Amino acid sequence: MKSEPNLFSITHLATDRTSYWSGVRNYQARNFMRDQMQVGELFFFYHSRIEPIGIAGIGEIVRTGYPDDTAWDPNDEHYDPKSSPDHPIWYRVDIRFVRKCPEIISLKRLKSIPALKGMQVVQKGMRLSIQPVTPAEWNHVMNLPEWRK
Repeated sequence: MKSEPNLFSITHLATDRTSYWSGVRNYQARNFMRDQMQVGELFFFYHSRIEPIGIAGIGEIVRTGYPDDTAWDPNDEHYDPKSSPDHPIWYRVDIRFVRKCPEIISLKRLKSIPALKGMQVVQKGMRLSIQPVTPAEWNHVMNLPEWRK
């Protein structure tokens, strides 16, 4: 799950302990949240649009996808007049802080690892805010020495 740290960072999540992940306005990312994320699943919290971009920590899904009511608020930056409580288009999940990386595992570092060449986040042009990670990719990242610093 990608976030711009000036809007919501791993530090924000560590402070809040739990939060909701809202504002996703891409259908494919929405589908991942709505249809695939399950309570108890872990995810990499990824910082984007800052240097270095990369994995900043780990979170856990604590509530599966449910309608994102920010889409119904005309004063919210994520307002979508096509979405309504009777016909929601956008969804969100609730998340919990698990762990912060001792240091960011940069995108450059991820790209340098042959075993991660198929990982979606390292693909050129991949900009989705939510992307699946295979069990093999997860295990490889979790075994990097950066977690042991």
